[in-house]
Amino acid sequence: MKDDPEDPRITEENSGKENLAKILSSPAYLEAQKDLGFLARPELRGIRLQLELEKAEMALREENVRSTIVIFGGTRIVATDVARARVADAEAKAATEPRNPAAQRALETARRVAAKSRFYDEARELARIVSSTCQTGGFCDFVVTTGGGPGIMEAANRGAYDVGAKSVGLNIVLPHEQVPNAYITPGLCFLFHYFGIRKMHFLVRAKALVAFPGGFGTLDELFEALTLIQTTKMDRIPVVLVGREFWEQLIDWQFLVDEGLIAPEDLRLFSWAETGAEAWQKVLDFYGHGGRAVVTPR
Repeated sequence: MKDDPEDPRITEENSGKENLAKILSSPAYLEAQKDLGFLARPELRGIRLQLELEKAEMALREENVRSTIVIFGGTRIVATDVARARVADAEAKAATEPRNPAAQRALETARRVAAKSRFYDEARELARIVSSTCQTGGFCDFVVTTGGGPGIMEAANRGAYDVGAKSVGLNIVLPHEQVPNAYITPGLCFLFHYFGIRKMHFLVRAKALVAFPGGFGTLDELFEALTLIQTTKMDRIPVVLVGREFWEQLIDWQFLVDEGLIAPEDLRLFSWAETGAEAWQKVLDFYGHGGRAVVTPR
């Protein structure tokens, strides 16, 4: 005899099965650590901040990264051959559209960027020198650290890659996704959601900071570091600005002093260099090692 669909026992059993299915599929039944919706709640922001801090910290410790040199600069400053190719493309377009102001501006911009492509080479050379000097005996000092993106960041990671050394990339989730450059050590390439934690990792192990020409992001990171040093929120480290003509045209440093907005001695918080080798020598001089090749952080 077939089951009677009107049998109350069967109706109750089916209802129980349906409810059990709902229970098993409910986010409430997920373990908290596997419930991404729960972890994304605004109330758990503090936990997410701590997770971002600890994830990178643990990996850096496991890789014996004791100290870093932070190298940053413009994402649009590319290798010389790439810059020249872009100029050629812009020249061709401008030639076919001589009355198009946008095409003429694009050509001028391409030429200006190409003129700064030497900084890509200098950042790459700086990273080569530092990485071949300081990553010895299984310990890693002055490990090249960048924001993980293109341009000057790529050049620095690439320089470390050239000599088979480790380097760090601190990438960040952006509206237009920033893809990591191809030269970062895979186990040391991190993706952050919060700028604050990313900035902390830039500086928590930093024993030197070298800034090449760049835009808003470069200025943000530079002035944050200078402010922390000025206010003694972090130990004094060498801050080297590469390309004095660019920096002095961009920022009237003496004007800030003359207006009484910073102290004259604040201008000694940074120094100048024109090449990667000169920037590294500034770091050596800061730590009192003169021309010696190996530096042990204080």
